[in-house]
Amino acid sequence: MLKLIRRVLVVLLVIYLALFGLTKAIRYPEPIAAIKLGLAPASKTPDLMPSHYIVAAPTTFAPWKNGNSETVQSVKYDGKRITFDEFLAKTQTNAFLIIRDGKITYETYLNGKSEKTILPSYSVAKTMTSLLIGQLIDEGKIRESDTFVSILPEFKAGTSFDKVTMKDLLDMNSGVGVSDNYPSGPSGWGVAIAQMYASTDLNWWLMQNRKMREEPGTFPEYRSVNTQMLGLVIQKVTGRLLADEMTSRVWQKMGADYDATWNVDVFKGHEKAFCCFNATARDYARVGQALMSGDPQIASAAWKKRLSTPVVTLDYGWGYGAQMWHPYPGINLMMGLHGQYIYQDKANKTVIVKLSDLPTSADGIAPKIVSVLKQIAEKNY
Repeated sequence: MLKLIRRVLVVLLVIYLALFGLTKAIRYPEPIAAIKLGLAPASKTPDLMPSHYIVAAPTTFAPWKNGNSETVQSVKYDGKRITFDEFLAKTQTNAFLIIRDGKITYETYLNGKSEKTILPSYSVAKTMTSLLIGQLIDEGKIRESDTFVSILPEFKAGTSFDKVTMKDLLDMNSGVGVSDNYPSGPSGWGVAIAQMYASTDLNWWLMQNRKMREEPGTFPEYRSVNTQMLGLVIQKVTGRLLADEMTSRVWQKMGADYDATWNVDVFKGHEKAFCCFNATARDYARVGQALMSGDPQIASAAWKKRLSTPVVTLDYGWGYGAQMWHPYPGINLMMGLHGQYIYQDKANKTVIVKLSDLPTSADGIAPKIVSVLKQIAEKNY
């Protein structure tokens, strides 16, 4: 029996060492860390990757005010009228805020979360990245017509990859052949998008994934690689970490209540610009409010217009432009893979934040959830 146990342990050790060598070769976390990351619910992932800190303002110079408290009794979801509590539970909500005319009218936290809990944004991070790009364009440090390789010539491929512009990246129209076909769990982590998510060396990853599927500017499709390339541009142009740029350009200027984090490949390396920004629900609401109200410190009038203008049509037939979704006319939406939403309705002076733990397989229910956010924004519930 002892011999059998020894043999099993030896086999397991050999397998682990082989996997360890493989993960090192493809710039992945070590096997156990990779498995934990693949199996964790969305709200647990910020602590499973290294991160850089985004520092809040020394004092909150614009504390939230409470408006007239509102109660949402029921909503129409997936063709049925259900109670609002049922909706929150069905869509695995961790935090839900309603801001009307700059004041909190509804705020709830579930599953042990609170006002101080830092929660992941997933692709809401794309709009955060766009805010930094917009400021650099306003300052004349980059132009939308600039090619990616004119800023980062080490990535020249001798193909149409070299023609990809900032505009192509902003509008998901680059043609770079990395689809957002996320797998479920660690078993599918050979997929390029999953490798980018877990990568411990994003420069190396991009070098391996410069193959083009279409010519730049000819085929819009939602691909997170575009935003990661924008993140590398920001870092090159400023010579600073994205987290430091976000601290000085956005977080402190808007009076964030709490520090935030941005997950990275390695400490002092590259932020995962496409996915991994983490903050409290109230501070996500601050971003939405600053954009909706037109705070020029966060986004100039020109960049606000760019963010508010659909340029291409992507998933669900929704408009998209400059890393912002447009599900309905006049609506700006920041949206993440696992049910993260910052819904901005300027006509009704309303911002709604919903942060969730939906599985990857639930990605297609976004239109049903956003229809509920529309009902609430318009008080049509």
